[in-house]
Amino acid sequence: MTVVVPIGSAKPAPAAQPERVGVLLVNLGTPDTADASGVRVYLKEFLSDPRVIEDQGLLWKLILNGVILRVRPGRKARDYQKIWNAEKNESPLKTITRAQAEKLAGSIADHDHVVVDWAMRYGNPSIGSRIEALTAQGCNRLLVVPLYPQYSAATSATVCDEVFRVLAGMRAQPTLRVTPPYYDDPDYIEALAVSINAHLATLPFHPELIVASFHGMPQKYVDKGDPYQAQCIATTESLRKRMGLDASKLMLTFQSRFGFDAWLQPYTDKTIEQLAKDGVKRIAVVTPGFAADCLETLEEIAQENAEIFKHNGGEQFAAIPCLNDSDPGMDVIRQLVLRELQGWI
Repeated sequence: MTVVVPIGSAKPAPAAQPERVGVLLVNLGTPDTADASGVRVYLKEFLSDPRVIEDQGLLWKLILNGVILRVRPGRKARDYQKIWNAEKNESPLKTITRAQAEKLAGSIADHDHVVVDWAMRYGNPSIGSRIEALTAQGCNRLLVVPLYPQYSAATSATVCDEVFRVLAGMRAQPTLRVTPPYYDDPDYIEALAVSINAHLATLPFHPELIVASFHGMPQKYVDKGDPYQAQCIATTESLRKRMGLDASKLMLTFQSRFGFDAWLQPYTDKTIEQLAKDGVKRIAVVTPGFAADCLETLEEIAQENAEIFKHNGGEQFAAIPCLNDSDPGMDVIRQLVLRELQGWI
């Protein structure tokens, strides 16, 4: 039997919302507070990600919950306290990422249907909360911008994992785009060179060489096919060419190793120690793999590695800031976003 529903009784469709485009900048993450409790929550989320620690088996869970989350939060909390933005009660990474989003929004304000927001992969504001906020504002297209110049599964890919997880729970999904890595983008290389030269010009000394320190990664991840190391090398080679430096004057190293596995080499701390022992007295360190200053640049490089250098005979050490929300840094992000929004704006 066929039932005919009168047109008059059909539920009217909701009023059409104006089409808008969301742009979501995403960085790695930060604890909400600079104490052991806040760091513990952050580390548990971060180290429970199978993109970060690929073997999430029983042994790792015992180590994580029985040792790391009992010992490491207190130590790392003290490190965060050294760099914490006391005025805003947040980490510098959060302060800078917010500023990047605000400046990007201002620089593309002529596209009034584009909404810019920001999130952290681990911690707050979460990717899910910001996607929800963007869709609530009528954004039915979404451009996700992982703020990592070089791609790795442990950074860029896990951003996509979380975005896809959030979208999997949505009935009305926005159309999605993700920006590619920009490790050898001419705008990025130029911005790095301009930023480095501008900072060197302010120093009271001339460094004998520059160390380009990238975040490390277990060697076995690269052996399995991760392109991260190759992209770090490409960035460094492009920067050497732009600045007219050879490998003895602009050195590539990797920092922040964790655990007992072999990580990408040469190690930053060991290299800086050896340079000092070899008689090098003046160096500068730049961190081209970070879009914003954070614990790994402000504490690990500018404080820990500076101390290593001076303890072993070095005299003058400079940590060059990341691009952050500087004019050259924002030009890189703006050009990347506008290129990937073609056809939507």
